[in-house]
Amino acid sequence: MGIHHFFTSLNDLERIIRCPGRFKFEEHNVAAHSWKVSQYAMFFATLEEMNGATVNWKSLYEKTINHDFAEVFIGDIKTPVKHASPELKQMLAHVEEKMMEKFIINEIPEKFQAIFFERMKEGKDATLEGRLLEFADKLDQFYEAFAELKRGNIDQEFVYMYQSALKKLLGIPLEATVDYFRNEILKDAVQEDTHIDIQALTKEILNDTK
Repeated sequence: MGIHHFFTSLNDLERIIRCPGRFKFEEHNVAAHSWKVSQYAMFFATLEEMNGATVNWKSLYEKTINHDFAEVFIGDIKTPVKHASPELKQMLAHVEEKMMEKFIINEIPEKFQAIFFERMKEGKDATLEGRLLEFADKLDQFYEAFAELKRGNIDQEFVYMYQSALKKLLGIPLEATVDYFRNEILKDAVQEDTHIDIQALTKEILNDTK
């Protein structure tokens, strides 16, 4: 048992491909996803802070960089499968939690275990930092789907991913963040030249979320 085993397990995150089993123009792995999520969260936390919020930056960074470590154990499960039913989602979360718990007990030196239990727990909660994590995580799904649709990937999985991520983003209770996303980022995104009609897909969701 030693921290060496934790460090070497991080390599596995580079080999776990997101949205497995689908043709993609660009492959994305879980390690890169976690880094991007931390970047998105850092920007929007800055925006929230500029609008009067108090950000716990230590908590934010711990939540974002660790939020998908448990995929070392179960891989990346497709979004439609993961959200097929509340019961399935809860069961998968339970499996991840128990496997993470076992990993910490077996691989992390005892004097660090309490810290790791806190850092590796589910980060998406009602705190500002938890909501920023949720927003940033969905934003990366939005961008991954957007990149595929932009290049002409006609797989309906990416249409679903794009629209479901967009709908979720617009509904997260972060007023400054959502306003900036809707009025600045989304406006720029739909003006890009794409092989698939991003404007129509976007308008459909915007009309449903007014």
